[in-house]
Amino acid sequence: SAKGQFGAVSLPTQGPAQPIGFYAKGCMTGAVALPTDGPTWEAMRLSRNRRWGNPAMISLLERLSQDGVKYAGWPGILVGDIAQPRGGPMFNGHASHQIGLDADVWFTPMPARRMTAEERENLPFTTMLQKDKFLTVDPKVWTQSRARLLMLAASYPEVERIFVNPAIKKKMCDTWTGDRTNLGKLRPEYGHDSHFHIRIKCPPGAAGCTPQAPVAAGDGCDKSLAWWFTPAPWAPPKPP
Repeated sequence: SAKGQFGAVSLPTQGPAQPIGFYAKGCMTGAVALPTDGPTWEAMRLSRNRRWGNPAMISLLERLSQDGVKYAGWPGILVGDIAQPRGGPMFNGHASHQIGLDADVWFTPMPARRMTAEERENLPFTTMLQKDKFLTVDPKVWTQSRARLLMLAASYPEVERIFVNPAIKKKMCDTWTGDRTNLGKLRPEYGHDSHFHIRIKCPPGAAGCTPQAPVAAGDGCDKSLAWWFTPAPWAPPKPP
């Protein structure tokens, strides 16, 4: 299967960096790896070999990690899955992350020390949601520094959307008092309660990259968000 073929390859193709196809159906050439460790980041779940991406994605993550320290009071980022060495579909986890332009950043801050490979494999995810309430952010876990990190990530022009749990989007709608220009880039999506998912635009000159429709105008704090808090998302699809 394609999943087996792409999952079995441990290194990228040579040649220029190109995303080919769409975020959820494609592959990539010329990928680079996010280094396991940087001054302001640590890569997680190393055994998956999913820290490969388009150079534009890798440089964005490095920049976000540094700017997070400077501007968001965030001590450094833990980076989850980016993509496989040649992109493509994965055995488990994601439908997207196939062309090197998607990356997961944990809501857990980087510790003040280098974790061992074993610790990176086993560190549990921490949900931002309350255990006993449907789609409600836990005020004991959520912090303003996480909100600042999200809006910092959304501020970069090349970032097209950031997927967060609907409860986190609602929390941002209700509480963010700064500039709301980029709030519409935060897109509600189930899951995404212990990490957020950054998606960047097709880089300039990437002729084989299929773009996604741009995010609708406005802050997204409207009926489209309210829909997530109704039974509708759980309803079985109507027959065509």
